[in-house]
Amino acid sequence: MRSATATRRDLLRLIAGAAALSLGGRRALAGEQRIAKLILEARKYPKISQRMDFISAALRGTRYRGYTLIGGPRRPEKFVVRDDAFDCVTYLETVLAAANARKPEEFDGLLRKIRYHNGVVEWRQRNHYFFDWCQRNVDNGLCRWLTLPGETVIRKTCDSQKGLETRRFTMHVIPRAVLLANKATLKAGDIVGFVSHRADLDYFHAGMIALKGDGTVLLRHAAESERRVLDERLEGFLARWRVRYVTLVRPQEPRATA
Repeated sequence: MRSATATRRDLLRLIAGAAALSLGGRRALAGEQRIAKLILEARKYPKISQRMDFISAALRGTRYRGYTLIGGPRRPEKFVVRDDAFDCVTYLETVLAAANARKPEEFDGLLRKIRYHNGVVEWRQRNHYFFDWCQRNVDNGLCRWLTLPGETVIRKTCDSQKGLETRRFTMHVIPRAVLLANKATLKAGDIVGFVSHRADLDYFHAGMIALKGDGTVLLRHAAESERRVLDERLEGFLARWRVRYVTLVRPQEPRATA
């Protein structure tokens, strides 16, 4: 006869298996149910900046992991959803999609819309360059460019992504001194791209703004150097990595639907 412990364990496995099918009718990857719970809990916050802050804070401590997406020039693209590990961009994508979702069932569609051009799950439609990521999420209405007086223009010719055509970007960027002089204009959830010193790369990192109660401006991000999602003072990050320029996009309230 099977022990009571074994029976309980089997029951828990059945419950977990059923729950894993609840988002989009497919088996969820590790930790995905946490996103559904956060979407429901975040509905009490009326502003998207509040929802971005709440959801992103709940994911602090999640481990850093690069190359979690599946696909390549000669490898079929697969739509990946997980919240047990992030790189800097998949962290932002997850938070932005969850903050826009009115119910858990909307999350997958929003994540596809954020990660891929026109939501088409193909490797060449993925927003490989963060400049494309920002511009396309401005175009689809999920974000808007945030400008500050004193911004300047730089141009990049990017060819760091193997298998992609060379891209040329004209970027309106904010010098570090201008950003720090205008800290009071920043809101929780604003998305920051840190412009690369390399001529062939647009950005080297991205994160979002968080604010302490005393007004201290923090960078909340999935940090490869620390192997986890964390908060740190924005000024410290800018100085340590000798950041010259950034760009900012601000998430927008979801559009009303009929």
